[in-house]
Amino acid sequence: MTASDKAFTGSIPQIYDELLVPLIFTPYAQDLARRIKALRPRDVLETAAGTGAVTRALHAELPPEVLITSTDLNAPMLAQARTHLADASRVVLQQADALALPFADASFDVVACQFGVMFFPDRIKGYAEARRVLRPGGRFVFNVWDRIEDNEFAHVVHEALQQVYTDNPPQFFTRAPHGYFDAVKIRADLNEAGFSDSIIETLPHRSRAASAQEPAIAYCQGTPMRGEIEARGQPDLATVTDAAANALRRRFGSGPVVGQIQALVISAW
Repeated sequence: MTASDKAFTGSIPQIYDELLVPLIFTPYAQDLARRIKALRPRDVLETAAGTGAVTRALHAELPPEVLITSTDLNAPMLAQARTHLADASRVVLQQADALALPFADASFDVVACQFGVMFFPDRIKGYAEARRVLRPGGRFVFNVWDRIEDNEFAHVVHEALQQVYTDNPPQFFTRAPHGYFDAVKIRADLNEAGFSDSIIETLPHRSRAASAQEPAIAYCQGTPMRGEIEARGQPDLATVTDAAANALRRRFGSGPVVGQIQALVISAW
């Protein structure tokens, strides 16, 4: 993990929200919301909420009396989330570090985290904080991306960038979003943080876009991979994005594209 891996700044939040959320995040957000609804919580805390994909799914799925507190370390991501949730009175959006939550012990029935724990500099500490703020019998529900080879768009873009930068290829995808998928390791980290048991499921989906250009822009310009590309100077961001789009076209065709995505969904208590 590097400092740039958490740099969701500039135009990244808007591109992330407009392209990456519908491309890969929405089906998993809806899945988490349904799982959480089945637990019948009174209040839910979301960490690493990003632009609010899960927050919106929770707001749509949960009964109106359930309170939702959504947090993220990155203020620009929360600002983008607010554009969707300005009228959601039972939703509180708050900047907070998942490794040092500003909430009292035993404050929530459920803690949720969508594709965020991979970015925690200390996952055991982050898990321990989730456990601390859960009430007795509470549940920590989260997901992580499976290995990059099981996520076709990300894998094709990653391989394309290895060809563009043969001497110093960027490794953001394999280092961060697709770098924490070992179920044995995840369960061991949860146990060390104080969770007594957990269930880990593999959940595949199909990702769809109108053209190869959309996932190319989403991954190259709507994630911290953008910082790695821009730090290298040449070729510029637009050229690298085009190279990724061309690789996606070669793999999936020149029209609408469909690729596999796959994640692990974890419930711990």
